[in-house]
Amino acid sequence: MLPNDLTDGDGGNLIRDDRTIDNMQAPSSEDLRSTPSRSSSIRLGHSPSPIQSHRQSFTESLRGHPPSPRSTRQPSLSQAQLQELLNNPPTSGSPDPRFSSRDWQTIGVGELCDPADLRWVEFDTGIEDATNVLINSGAHVLLVRHRKDERAAHATYDYRDLTQYLLFATGQLHPDEEHFPIFTSLAKKAQAGQTIPLRDAKSLGNKEPFMTLPSTANLTHAIEVFGGGVHRIIIVEEGTDNVVGILSQLRLVRFLWENGRNFPIIDRLYSQTIKDLGIGSQQAISINGDKALKEALKLMNNEGLTSLAVVDNQSNVVGNISNVDVKLLTKSSSAPLLDNTCIHFVSVILSTRGMNDGKDSFPVFHINPYSTLAHTLAKLVATRAHRMWVTDSPSPSLTSTPTPTFQQPPQLSQPSVPHPPSHLSSLPQSNPPFLPLSNTPSVSASALPGANMGGRLAGVVSLTDILNLFARASGLHPTDPDERRRQRRRSSSSSMMRGSLDSARSSSLDVSTSNLKR
Repeated sequence: MLPNDLTDGDGGNLIRDDRTIDNMQAPSSEDLRSTPSRSSSIRLGHSPSPIQSHRQSFTESLRGHPPSPRSTRQPSLSQAQLQELLNNPPTSGSPDPRFSSRDWQTIGVGELCDPADLRWVEFDTGIEDATNVLINSGAHVLLVRHRKDERAAHATYDYRDLTQYLLFATGQLHPDEEHFPIFTSLAKKAQAGQTIPLRDAKSLGNKEPFMTLPSTANLTHAIEVFGGGVHRIIIVEEGTDNVVGILSQLRLVRFLWENGRNFPIIDRLYSQTIKDLGIGSQQAISINGDKALKEALKLMNNEGLTSLAVVDNQSNVVGNISNVDVKLLTKSSSAPLLDNTCIHFVSVILSTRGMNDGKDSFPVFHINPYSTLAHTLAKLVATRAHRMWVTDSPSPSLTSTPTPTFQQPPQLSQPSVPHPPSHLSSLPQSNPPFLPLSNTPSVSASALPGANMGGRLAGVVSLTDILNLFARASGLHPTDPDERRRQRRRSSSSSMMRGSLDSARSSSLDVSTSNLKR
């Protein structure tokens, strides 16, 4: 390597010529003096002028730009097209090709059931464990059997049973003389913190008839039963008691809605209005939103209802409470909700649903007399509701009390305040005493999202009414659903689980008795 070679940091050779180095001369003093001047002149020559350094303002940058296309954009749908979409909404699911060329009356009930949907508990299962299975599984009903190795069901456990048991455990209902010994026995177990099995809990009374059909029976049998007011049918293997599925009113309605275009008898009804079809009732049971939640639960239990309309002082529908919503009351921290208002509980329902679904939730359980059957079915299937409230145009509401912002979830935990002792003031598990809601903010009807979307309560259309219509249109003869409702009401009246005299008196003042469904 040459002695004057230099090596770079990467090991590459930077060869410098000795002659080049020798010929380099130091700058003169004149050069040193002139260098800053030249450097300065160069820098000044390249500095921007004040005019060039001016930055455009936001307003100036928008000058001369074309107008927003939104100002000239035409609506995606005309008013007529929008109304047509509302009257004849598309189905959420595609028709099942298995039924495309078949008469729906020849389809077997077993074809609509899936054994994987079944959830089982035993009669010896504790009420708490059974409730956890009901809530965590997402099922709407559990089948009750004697042993784990059997496939025959002897009873069911659903949210109506849970509602009844919660009212029993919190001392809201009292027995008649005939059932007082059973009531006393359960009360002692509850006070002692003992496990109460489903066998004992079911002795409080049965709200839903236990109906079975063989899997080979066709849908005409099912629709006749449903059209008479029965909410579910247990499907068993032909010639045995082995359960293969559960067919509910909602499941059958969803099937007919998604595949109805293949069934001309049903399809021709979709474009007609509720008023023209003459279905539903003009008398609907409701409760004022300012009344206590426990009164609403007692009303649903006594009347055999699965849901209840919540109205304001002008009978405008502002919410809906169903038996499924009772799952929000199974924790001891939720117990104070029983003494708070129905409107407050509606806000809890919507807030919880919004958090679970990741979006705001609005009460949409209403239609009007001129809604088509297709529009009504689409709402029932989308909301998984058992009934739609029929409303007229809204009436001016007097409910305008300032309320907390709805976006904040209601606080359920409260300072520890002793509750007056009661012989049934606690659930079977060792929960703390129930706490009053003196410090809990109440929510008014005007604070609920979508509160102005409804109208004045004028009636109700249920799944039973729709299936009864389908049955009659197909030449079948279902029993009168109103008679079934009267039987259910008489059964509740004679049941051991009836409200006390004081509760009955207050309930008669709390609910809208002028609109009771008879």
